[in-house]
Amino acid sequence: MKLGVFLMPQQPRSDDPVRRFRECLEQARLARDAGFDAVAAGHHYVSPPYQALQNLPLLARLAGETGAMDLVLSIVLLALLNPVQVAEDVATLDIMSEGRVVFGIGLGYREAEYEAFGVARRDGVPRMLEALELVRRLWTEDGVTHEGRFFRLHGATCTIRPVQKPFPPVWIAANADAAVARAARLGYAWYANPHAPLATIERQWRLYKETLAGSGHARPPWRPIALECHVAPTREEAFDIARPFLAPKYAAYADWGQDKVLPGDESFRIGFEKLARDRFLLGTAEDVIEQLEARVARLESNYFILRVSWPGMEHAKVLRVIERLAAGVLPHFHRKYGRSCSS
Repeated sequence: MKLGVFLMPQQPRSDDPVRRFRECLEQARLARDAGFDAVAAGHHYVSPPYQALQNLPLLARLAGETGAMDLVLSIVLLALLNPVQVAEDVATLDIMSEGRVVFGIGLGYREAEYEAFGVARRDGVPRMLEALELVRRLWTEDGVTHEGRFFRLHGATCTIRPVQKPFPPVWIAANADAAVARAARLGYAWYANPHAPLATIERQWRLYKETLAGSGHARPPWRPIALECHVAPTREEAFDIARPFLAPKYAAYADWGQDKVLPGDESFRIGFEKLARDRFLLGTAEDVIEQLEARVARLESNYFILRVSWPGMEHAKVLRVIERLAAGVLPHFHRKYGRSCSS
């Protein structure tokens, strides 16, 4: 069982980015000292109303601050990027961290990002899959030759290889049913999203397992899921503190179309109480333990990435929730399940 903290380098454009970066450093150090197993950071481009640090250089800076913690790229928008650069950059991070990288990838869903990179949305899936295959080959083969739809290589050998062999763990973020099934057919871990309610994720977990078995793949050792989380002395206080930051974040998601890539008729343009139900972990330490245990039981989850801050949230509040999780939640799971990978 592992629990990680999702850092939030995405902030209002009016904030001082240097100050916010320094806060990320302090939050990562506190999470390290508190006993968390990982830090994670997200990936977006051209994303008003926010400014955002890019996750790979941020985690490279944090490699020296985080002890033995995993560094989770959550996620890399692989469909937009050149696989040679990705292979070499991620391998460099794995070297710098001495083998602590988790390579999370995804399609992305924002038209603005695809347009900025000159990539058609309809090409997102085949471009990502071709790029992923090339990254794998560059990490494991010499003299890679490839004539594909999007990329061409002739006798290419990666300048640097990852510490982890054959390569770092690959997690594929997926929201739609077809994307979940695709991750299973490829045999990679499905990185479950924080946006859908538990019942939807549970149904998709069954789909993932069935497709994985039907494709002849062993189950990946880690079953990761990202979750929005705030801990306070009372459930009411947790809602009151989180609402002013979490509600606008999901309003921005609605503007970007995140809810439209979820299955069914999901909408984020609903009241906060309804939005939070069976989706966010907001409450006392005991409430959070209960909701995490529900995901262990129903999803067989064993790697939780907890996002404990959102754009505009005061640094002191973020530190406080990390401390509360460390005092009231982490000991329960580390004592009960340990930190080793369970199959």
